[in-house]
Amino acid sequence: MWRDGDFRRLWVGQTASQLGEHASLVVLPLFAVLTLDAGAGQLGVLRAVGQAPILLLSLLVGAWVDRWRARTVMVLTDVGRTLALGAAAVAGLFGWLGLPGLFVVAFTIGALSVFFDVAYQTSLVRLVRRDQLVRGNSALEGSRSAAQIGGPALGGALVSLLSAPVAAASGALFFALSFLSIRRIRRIESLPKSSERPPRIWRRIHEGLRFVVGDASLRTVCLASAAFQFSFAAVMTVYLLFLPRELHLSGTAVGLALAATGPGALLGSVLAARLPSRFGHGAVLVSAAILGDGVFLCVPALHGSPAVTVPALLAVNFVFGTAGQLVNVTVMAVRQALTPDGMQGRAAATITCAGMGLTPLGSLLGGFLAEEWGLRATLLVTAAGMMLSPVLMAMSPLARLGRELPQ
Repeated sequence: MWRDGDFRRLWVGQTASQLGEHASLVVLPLFAVLTLDAGAGQLGVLRAVGQAPILLLSLLVGAWVDRWRARTVMVLTDVGRTLALGAAAVAGLFGWLGLPGLFVVAFTIGALSVFFDVAYQTSLVRLVRRDQLVRGNSALEGSRSAAQIGGPALGGALVSLLSAPVAAASGALFFALSFLSIRRIRRIESLPKSSERPPRIWRRIHEGLRFVVGDASLRTVCLASAAFQFSFAAVMTVYLLFLPRELHLSGTAVGLALAATGPGALLGSVLAARLPSRFGHGAVLVSAAILGDGVFLCVPALHGSPAVTVPALLAVNFVFGTAGQLVNVTVMAVRQALTPDGMQGRAAATITCAGMGLTPLGSLLGGFLAEEWGLRATLLVTAAGMMLSPVLMAMSPLARLGRELPQ
């Protein structure tokens, strides 16, 4: 697979894109705080504006991407994000960029990132054989995990060492690198055959929804993802309060504990290239979900000094990152194998929308329960709620998937 030059170009482009995206998630808020003196409320709005396209656009993007060449979509979005961050950097250097303009930049980058993410998931199916999907996803998800670790750190370092506008310009360079790599992909994608008058966008969205709902395995992926994301949003709301208030950890210790998820995700990507073909996709998927979700049940039991709790939290987050990434890669490969080429974008967008749509409600529920029941009890209940996800998978056809993916 790595001998395929097109796959290497996709991998380089996707890695650079993810670095630019995750760096910008730090650079833009720091730009608002350090350069524009934004308050907590304004910063919250900025982050929400950048995340809103996931919910607002995912289904529409999935329907559009299925009618376009994925390479074209990725190249255009890279150009758009390069120009958006570059314009923000120039405007910031001359003092022309205020909070309204920064909101526009954040929304633009968020919207274009939705297009890129759906397109690159679709493009892999068109570049590698079906029996190489797990290995291909493992490589791509491994680079994404590395970007999740290095991107925010790089963005913060650039803002600290240089300035927020210069850091924004550096982020634009990553998107430019992604553009230069992906535009060199030579393989010509064959678009699905369509009628002379293609169906309207809402009909295409409905077709994607109907396809996912009509397939028992994909329907379970949607339900399990929604259950996990809802509960995990509630857990994280409480978790970020539990560590400093109940365990009396410093900000540095909290950051160190959370950072362990990243190396775990890298290990999970490596394991995902080997374990499913050896033990079966269903067995790996269910067991990894049980391990990754269940490990959070240990957190409410932690007591004592930071010398005891920090190593335990490092272990919990490392296991969670490893198992969670193993689930993510395996689920993506299963979804790609079960979905026809002409439906890839819509299936990916439908599952993303279903999984992420309930996260705001989960966060609100976590905060409400914490006020009513206390942090420790709420953390236990919400962590137990995460176990619904592996239960749903264990009771579905996903659990019976073998070493070979369906054709």
